[in-house]
Amino acid sequence: MSDSHPPNRRPLAYEEAAFLASDEARPLRILAEYLEPLQRFRRARVHDTIVFFGSARLTPEGPLGRYYEEARELARLITVWSKGLPSHEHRYVVCSGGGAGIMEAANRGASEAGGRTIGLNISLPREQRPNPYITRELTFEFHYFFMRKLWFAHLARALVVFPGGFGTLDELCEILTLAQTRKLSREIPVILYGREYWSEVIDFQALVRHGTIDREDLRLFEYADDPATALGMLQARLRGEPEAETPGFAHSQAARSSGA
Repeated sequence: MSDSHPPNRRPLAYEEAAFLASDEARPLRILAEYLEPLQRFRRARVHDTIVFFGSARLTPEGPLGRYYEEARELARLITVWSKGLPSHEHRYVVCSGGGAGIMEAANRGASEAGGRTIGLNISLPREQRPNPYITRELTFEFHYFFMRKLWFAHLARALVVFPGGFGTLDELCEILTLAQTRKLSREIPVILYGREYWSEVIDFQALVRHGTIDREDLRLFEYADDPATALGMLQARLRGEPEAETPGFAHSQAARSSGA
């Protein structure tokens, strides 16, 4: 009698937890953080997102509390508008980093409008827990910052950046760099929400004056100071038909001809 599972059989390599956690298997873990979200986005038929960036430390009661409520309201308005578009399959889905502060506000506003909403959470030493307003099947957990940022950019049709710190600046500059260097095959409108904050934190005019960016680069973003104005900007810039692909990837311009 043959035994199809002999007692001395070792697990297959992809069943070995210790191996998958090793340095040698790092490429597999990185690839998993691409393929697993890809599968879930396709299953959920998510084509296009509007991404909210902003501080996790910002609370409704804090000194910048109005931004929490305004992010919540803007996400609600976007979701109401997107749900009214002719094709329900191509809604603009509100996406955040999945944590607290502005991220929570964005997911909360979209949820309150009855829409699906995405959270791309990141595992950190100071544990960042996904906020309770993210759609369950669209809650993602990442280990690698660069894979998380890839998914922010991959599906983004627009970006709204509220006041934030190092992480927000990193994410903002990533998208602005991709746009400046024409690495994306489609335009991603960027709205800096809170002109007073952003004008103090980043002196873009000084960058032009010192010759480190061109004056034309200032056209890569716009300012908004209230939810209605921000919504109007998004509606004006997103009048075209949404992507037909599932998901609708923002391909690298240099690789587009090869299908990458």
